[in-house]
Order: sequence, then C-alpha cells, then structure tokens
Amino acid sequence: MTALLRYQAALLVRSQRWLPPFVLYAVFLGVGVQGGQPVLDSLGYAAAALLPVAAWLVRICAGNEPPAARAAVAAAAGPGRAHLACLLVSLAAAAALGTVATVLVTLISDPTSADHRIRVEPLPAGAAGLLVALACALLGTAVGALTTWPLLRSTGRAVPAMMLGALLAMVATGSPAKSAITSLVTGSRAGSVPVPLLPLALAALLTVAAIAVACALTSRRSP
Repeated sequence: MTALLRYQAALLVRSQRWLPPFVLYAVFLGVGVQGGQPVLDSLGYAAAALLPVAAWLVRICAGNEPPAARAAVAAAAGPGRAHLACLLVSLAAAAALGTVATVLVTLISDPTSADHRIRVEPLPAGAAGLLVALACALLGTAVGALTTWPLLRSTGRAVPAMMLGALLAMVATGSPAKSAITSLVTGSRAGSVPVPLLPLALAALLTVAAIAVACALTSRRSP
C-alpha cells in the first residue's frame, strides 16, 4: 500500500493539476480572512472553503492516470486498493492544506470573541479550527468519491454533482460540516472554544462509507 500511496502522490505533484484548487483556496482566504478579525469566525470560513477543494482534489487524483496505466496498476495491486490509494492521497493533500491554513489564520486573527470583548486563547482555538478543517476535508473527500469515477463517468454529470454535493455538505441540516462550522461561529459569539469531536467522528464515518462504496464499485467496473 505504501508504494501505491507514493505513486499516487508523485502523480499528483508532477501533474501540477493541484495548483488551481490550491490557488483558488488561497484567493478565498485572501478575500474572506483579514488580520484582526475574530479568530473562531475566520477559522470557520477557512474550514468551509476547504470542503469543495477536497472534493476537487479527489477528482484530480482520480483522473491523473491514463486508462492504460490505471489498468496496469489495477492488475498489479487490485483495482480497489489502487483507488483507495488515490482517495487517501487526495484526503492527505486536503488535510495538509487545511492544517497550513489553520495555522496561518490563527496567527493573523484577533484572539477575541465576535464582539472583541472576550479573549479567546489562540492555541485551543487553533486546535478547534483544525478539527473542523479535518471534518470538512473528510466530507469533501466523501463528496468527491461519490461524484467521480467509477460512480459517475460523464464530466457533464460529475462536475455539477460534485458542486451540488459540496454545497449540500456545507448547508444541509444535519451535515457534520455544517455542525462543526456552526460550533465555531457560536463559540465566537459566546467567547468560548468548542470541541467538535462528534461532527468529526460523523464525518469520518460517512467518509469511510463513501470510500468503501467507491472502492467496491471500482473492483467491479473497468476504466
């Protein structure tokens, strides 16, 4: 499995197709996060913007290989394992991006509540923001896994489905991502740091289920 992960990571890095989502994410942060804003609010914005980026990274990783190369890797390691490595690499890339963003946002933001009256400790706030970012990265990966090959092959269907899925994951009632982001916003108003472990656990369960479905279908369908 280690060799597959290295192979997929090398494909992602060398393709440079990761640049557009990374640059777009940086633009979102540059526009929406300014120095001196309440730290928890800024961390919530940064985490929310990560979700569609994570879904996009899954689509990039799933389409990096030519069909012949994909078939060769699937024959050598098994199609399910090969696709699992692809999804894990995209998740790791999104998580790494979210971690860097969380650290930067925590450093430049004002460690206070939304009304700037109550101090919010930066370290616990950053830890909470990291948990929320990870939840969003997980759900973005789940959305990407369910809206790309092998479930959806047509780009005309897959891209709108991915965009709609990412939107619903952020705004739908009961979504772990929405719950995690809302906890940061609510905590900012109250001047307290939330611990969004339940949304993170639910996001992890949903992502494991989505990855299992995608990998199972990969084993049954040819590229």
